[in-house]
Amino acid sequence: MSAVAAPPVDKTTTAAIPWHLWCAALAVTSAMIGVHWDISWHRSIGRDTFWTPAHIAIYLCGVLAGISCGYLILSTTFGRNGATGGAAVKIWGFRGPLGAFICAWGGIAMLTSAPFDDWWHNTYGLDVKILSPPHIVLALGIVSIELGALILILGAMNRASGDLRGKLEWFFLYVAGMVLVALLVVFAEHIHRVALHTARMYRTVSLLVPLVLAGVALASRKRWSSTMVVAVYTAFLLGLEWILPLFPAEPKLGPVYVPVKQFVPPGFPLLILAPALALDLLRPKLESRRRWLQAAVAGAVFLGVLVLVEWPFANFLMTPGARNWVFGSHWLDYATHPNSYSARHQFVPLEKTAMEFWIGMGGALAAAILSTRLGLAWGGWMQRLRR
Repeated sequence: MSAVAAPPVDKTTTAAIPWHLWCAALAVTSAMIGVHWDISWHRSIGRDTFWTPAHIAIYLCGVLAGISCGYLILSTTFGRNGATGGAAVKIWGFRGPLGAFICAWGGIAMLTSAPFDDWWHNTYGLDVKILSPPHIVLALGIVSIELGALILILGAMNRASGDLRGKLEWFFLYVAGMVLVALLVVFAEHIHRVALHTARMYRTVSLLVPLVLAGVALASRKRWSSTMVVAVYTAFLLGLEWILPLFPAEPKLGPVYVPVKQFVPPGFPLLILAPALALDLLRPKLESRRRWLQAAVAGAVFLGVLVLVEWPFANFLMTPGARNWVFGSHWLDYATHPNSYSARHQFVPLEKTAMEFWIGMGGALAAAILSTRLGLAWGGWMQRLRR
């Protein structure tokens, strides 16, 4: 049975949001809080034990998604859940919503990564990069849960009408914002403050963000959907930026170059709110155009507006005026060497020549256009999803 086939539409206009969708939203929130908390733990304390509160928050996501979606699949398969029985796909003899299967797989991947990550640290020591093999497995699990939650909510949203549809749209946009948070944290090393004047940073952001914004905007009926999704990302990062340093921390590994006394936050969020707003303003004028033309214009606008706001703001982040609790440019890892670019508040000269930089920016433009086109295709599929 096709995942985009049309089961009966839910005519209920005032129904409450189903419990499994609350579980999905809670799972993705727990994962993102745990991941950023864990990164801050590594930067502030070092890896002292596997059983940190941050790790518990991360794996709570896998447990919550696995149990809730596993129950949803089993109750649908054996006929105890009539609410989802008419909106189910069949996989390996089991029946349930498509998003539930994706979430369940993500939960298994996350829990599998836990002993792998513990063994990795015990064997090779502290990670120097985010993308270690166990972290890649963990990231795949988290992204799967977030995409599964998005699809789970989307199926219910596309079957609903009235007030319930409106409530589910807000849930949909919130989880899409968490998907954006997850994608950008995977490539946090590429979008660090010292990399904000590199073509690689713009290429990375252009490859990830337009995909989410274009897809979600097409699937949602909300006029300002892109702005709302990025507002979730921005609010979440600002919350971490301002709350984490309120808690004490002390390094337990060496060498210690910076006398850290509190948790180090992730850094001020990217200013992608501006290009998201520009895309929302532009969208009504492009809706009737061919998809590739939409992608070309929207991709160019996204990158152009991002450069206009992020480039000068990056200059500001390197000045003494940004070394305060609002912008957080003074927070440094305990292992930050005094001669590093971060400690000296300088940009990394990743591209050695102007030609190399502009070729990289051309790649960023191509990435933004391609990402937008893929997002439009994904959004068209999401519009038809009912199961």
